[in-house]
Amino acid sequence: MNFLPAFLRGIIGLCCLILNTLFCCVPLFIVTFLKICLPFASAQRVCNWIMNFIHEFWVSCNKVWMDLVCSTQWRVNGLEGLDYQHSYLVTSNHQSWVDILVLQYLLNRRIRPLKFFLKQELIWVPVIGLCWWALGFPFMKRYSKAYLEKHPEKKGKDLETTRRTCDKFRANPVGIFNFLEGTRYHPSKHAAQQSPYKHLLKPKAGGIAFVLDAMGEQMHSIVNVTIHYPQGSPGFWKLLSGEVREVVVNIKELEIPAEFIGKNYDQDPEYRQAFQQWINVLWQEKDAELVTLHQ
Repeated sequence: MNFLPAFLRGIIGLCCLILNTLFCCVPLFIVTFLKICLPFASAQRVCNWIMNFIHEFWVSCNKVWMDLVCSTQWRVNGLEGLDYQHSYLVTSNHQSWVDILVLQYLLNRRIRPLKFFLKQELIWVPVIGLCWWALGFPFMKRYSKAYLEKHPEKKGKDLETTRRTCDKFRANPVGIFNFLEGTRYHPSKHAAQQSPYKHLLKPKAGGIAFVLDAMGEQMHSIVNVTIHYPQGSPGFWKLLSGEVREVVVNIKELEIPAEFIGKNYDQDPEYRQAFQQWINVLWQEKDAELVTLHQ
């Protein structure tokens, strides 16, 4: 569709995304209802397989309209070693909402569909919140430091709740995703943080540690993704209108150090310090990689 004006391509891309989402919601909710009504192991397995298929079908349809509105040049390294039968913890630098669709585009059917750890309050987002819940996205309830000071008996309860939530993943491979920066990169945020990195915000090690605390023994490895847009960080409308002309993605599979599995990040200061140092080294390497890509 490169012959069409960008605005018209954007309208087409937006309509395709909305229609694809609504189309997939209907069978997803039907299967979810059947899964609730048929609490038998065999029925649960069949329902889980169908829901997984719907999730991957939604991503595949998004790939179709992304290819239609723009002939993006993809420069990708590191996809070869991934295995659909393994569980992975995926992380990436974060510049734009486009990052999520880029990751889904590249990783779809190479590993299991990505599931994000979400705040418990997000389950109330209309339609999408129900989709996340139906697809088994893990919702976590985290207590603030101020709350824990008033209610010390709640310490560790958030991790305990998340571990129970993740029990349903133990029988099947899963892809869990977490943005280490916690938010999108922006020069103003970079300056406010006084980040020591040139192209990254400071990593928030607690999020990825929380995942390893809850599910570390199940994870095969960490998939560390670096995304670079040679034309500059694109807004979501640029993706919809087919103006993302080139994407560079480097993927590295990292072994999870054994000493970081089964620990409690909140209550073990020595582990917390060692883990933060490990994450900082990873981030220094990623920043150096981005410096090279920008050059």
